[in-house]
Amino acid sequence: MLIRLINLLSKCSWSTLYKLSDIAAFVLFRILGYRKEVIDTNLKRSFPEKSAKELADIRKRFYTHFTDLIVETIKLSNCPREEIIERFRIDADLEQRLRKIDKGAVIVLGHRGNWEMANLFISAKNILEPIVVYKPLSDPQFEAWFKQIRTRFGSSMVPMKEVYAELEKERNYPYAVFLVNDQSPNPTRAYWTRFLNQDTGVYRGAEIIARKHGLKVIFADIRKVEGRRGYYEAVMTESTDEPEKYPQNALLEAQIRFLEKNIISQPYNWLWSHKRWKNLRPNVLQPEQTLGNPLEWNQTRQNS
Repeated sequence: MLIRLINLLSKCSWSTLYKLSDIAAFVLFRILGYRKEVIDTNLKRSFPEKSAKELADIRKRFYTHFTDLIVETIKLSNCPREEIIERFRIDADLEQRLRKIDKGAVIVLGHRGNWEMANLFISAKNILEPIVVYKPLSDPQFEAWFKQIRTRFGSSMVPMKEVYAELEKERNYPYAVFLVNDQSPNPTRAYWTRFLNQDTGVYRGAEIIARKHGLKVIFADIRKVEGRRGYYEAVMTESTDEPEKYPQNALLEAQIRFLEKNIISQPYNWLWSHKRWKNLRPNVLQPEQTLGNPLEWNQTRQNS
């Protein structure tokens, strides 16, 4: 029944869906107080220098951003290819460089903007073969619904546990492994650093994959286009073509600094309702959980 309702809503116009988003934001956050404590705690700890008024403004704008993501994802289930290409953009020169990649790339991003639209944009324009690493949903109906959306234009969906085996397969077309890298990993296996003023564990998979397969590493940020609701642009930094030359976890450290900088510049555009810091930093870290020689890393950066 719910899937049928969602499919009906997907046929509504963008303007109608955004009106529904405004209503949903009011009900979900102002009346029901969805994850209010989590959102407030995350914001206060991340921006201790901001006033109560500034934090309230970020929170209010996040509410609308959150419900916009819901209605946009519903719309993406049958949105024409042309509309997706119209609503999402990347730098033209960067697009051409991506098309010239010989083998593949690891594109690392956070929960910023509409990452579902980003996947569809890349596959709709046939820039690279997207391999999206994800965590399967427990509900089989929603799992099938989301998979139908994400694979509409040729993307491959690979569960986290299967990604290493998937990349062993031979491919005749350059590919891009998309990894959203700002969830809460197992604290005993994560790389640990400071992020938004807090001890934070980071998934190590992006760097491990890049090193093992010799892939280009790209940091991506999806920004909302101010004043144009439902329009996004991707800002990408081509980090390196030689990940094996960087010290352990140095690429993860660079990516987390990139993400932090972009969150600070457009703070409402992040998933503040996520329990990002639910896991505590272990008292003792294993060598693989720490940054390699900082002097070596600095030298690498100066020479790059």
